Amino acid sequence: MSVLNEMEQLLGELSRAEKAQLLQWVVRDLGDAFPGIESLPDVNGGEPCIVRTRIPVWVLVQARQLGASEADLLRNYPSLRAEDLANAWAYARAHRDEIEQQIVENEAA
Repeated sequence: MSVLNEMEQLLGELSRAEKAQLLQWVVRDLGDAFPGIESLPDVNGGEPCIVRTRIPVWVLVQARQLGASEADLLRNYPSLRAEDLANAWAYARAHRDEIEQQIVENEAA
């Protein structure tokens, strides 16, 4: 039995209060994890991208700064979902300086 399967079985035995405590631990452990955003060294130089794609967050942020709407982005990037944009905006808010630096570096290139 895998650890995840064991955890699922044990979860059913916990009270609501114990589940809430467990959830707090998991959130604390994840720290600044952003679902739907990944940084892989071999994809776009490690820049944060939308999972399942090679679309960097900074590209979406810059497009929005230049006036593109979410509808425009979803139309121009068919692999994106609205959820991906929400994840990108959350990541960008939390990592404003990093994203702005990536925009500056890529404009210069």
